[in-house]
Amino acid sequence: MRFTFRCVDAVADAPLLHSWVTQPYASFWGMLSSTVEGVVEEYSKIQSSGHHHALLGLDAGVPAFLMEEYRPSSSPLAAAYAVQEGDIGMHLLVAPPSGGPTPGYTASVMDAVLDRLFQKPGVERVVVEPDARNTKIHVLNERLGFQPAGVVTLPDKEALLSFCTRQDYSAARAALHNPQDLSAPIPQGATL
Repeated sequence: MRFTFRCVDAVADAPLLHSWVTQPYASFWGMLSSTVEGVVEEYSKIQSSGHHHALLGLDAGVPAFLMEEYRPSSSPLAAAYAVQEGDIGMHLLVAPPSGGPTPGYTASVMDAVLDRLFQKPGVERVVVEPDARNTKIHVLNERLGFQPAGVVTLPDKEALLSFCTRQDYSAARAALHNPQDLSAPIPQGATL
């Protein structure tokens, strides 16, 4: 699988994103009752923030996932932990499968996202804060090197704050013996 990334166009991509964020599996994304106009508003705000950015992940040119990267120091996380130089925050939403679920697909997406983030100059650690109840994504996070730091209270949720250093990510990939074989049963459509 080869994934590519492009910037989200808040207006043009809103119908597609709306079809993803309003799916029951995306409940932790927090937009189940959103309208297409609400999606336009949210992603226009993200894209113009200067510290938060949304990208669409493509699989062979077909939209397959949404990722957001952000500066923790400019987010509610700044009040929850001591932000370090080189930290970058990440959110991930994998599209619902067009056919049956593909074993290992979500793990492959997460691997591509982490690889992309660690290629950015100055990034030393990826920070995630999924809902503390979202156990599916916690499994995937730990599998790819994230170390849980504890539950923190954010304005919209109780979140499991976790960190993945460049070294943790490299070790997790090496432990898999074959980075292409990310086939443990993480359901496609997981959200972070």
